[in-house]
Amino acid sequence: MGSSPIRAVTRAIDLLQALNRRPISTIDELHGQTGIPKPSIVRLLRTFVAKGLVCHAPKHGAYYLTSQVQSLSVGYHSVPKIVEAAAPLLDAMTSQVKWPMAVSVPDGNAVVIRYSTVPRSPLALLHSSINMRLSFVTRALGRAFLAFCEDDEREIILKAVNISSEPEDAFAQNPVAVRRILAETRAQGYATRDPRVRPVSNTIAVPVFEDTRVVATVGLTFISSALTLEGAVGNHLGQVKQIGLEISKRLTRPKPTSEADRGWSNGARIARSGPLST
Repeated sequence: MGSSPIRAVTRAIDLLQALNRRPISTIDELHGQTGIPKPSIVRLLRTFVAKGLVCHAPKHGAYYLTSQVQSLSVGYHSVPKIVEAAAPLLDAMTSQVKWPMAVSVPDGNAVVIRYSTVPRSPLALLHSSINMRLSFVTRALGRAFLAFCEDDEREIILKAVNISSEPEDAFAQNPVAVRRILAETRAQGYATRDPRVRPVSNTIAVPVFEDTRVVATVGLTFISSALTLEGAVGNHLGQVKQIGLEISKRLTRPKPTSEADRGWSNGARIARSGPLST
């Protein structure tokens, strides 16, 4: 007869899985997902923090996974690491400029938003954008990836987009226009949204590299009637580019676990620095 599972271990695994479903989780959210009593959640989180697997977020009672979770499995992927690197920087900039920001990663024939400051922005038009899929050929976050990725990767993505049934991806049926847009994006160093898609707002976005490979994109969204594209570029592009560079540095250069919390203050420092040269 098989032995019974150890409840403490089962709860620890359930809690880690729940933490992995969201960029940042509160104790209430973790309780709702797992059914684990809150006092037990608190004790487990303290253990995870002590082991370097979890960090406190600025929001009271909120936590997020660190890149140390890769020590648990050779199958660890880079998305939690990207979120960990990006979140404090995006939070700090939204706190300063109020506009929402997001970081996205490729997923098949689209990019998917994996972290967003929409909940922190008083100017956001959406309630949430986490896990939103965006077109490679019409959205700024998608174009920023497609314009700066390797040629062979771009061709594979364009083939996938060409057979997509999503209405926005119909633009890919005009390869001359797509390549012109991508060439313009590379030349100017940032991407913008197709103005025919949600003209009420726009986004400026830049690539994020790990070594020499594009792995994500980061962007700032603004309401068109409140801020022109020229104004957004002039006022904020330098900061967005600086954040993209800083995320890239954090992905390329391993960071000791003891410095995990220091990222939040670094993010605030970058945001406070104001517009940077491009």
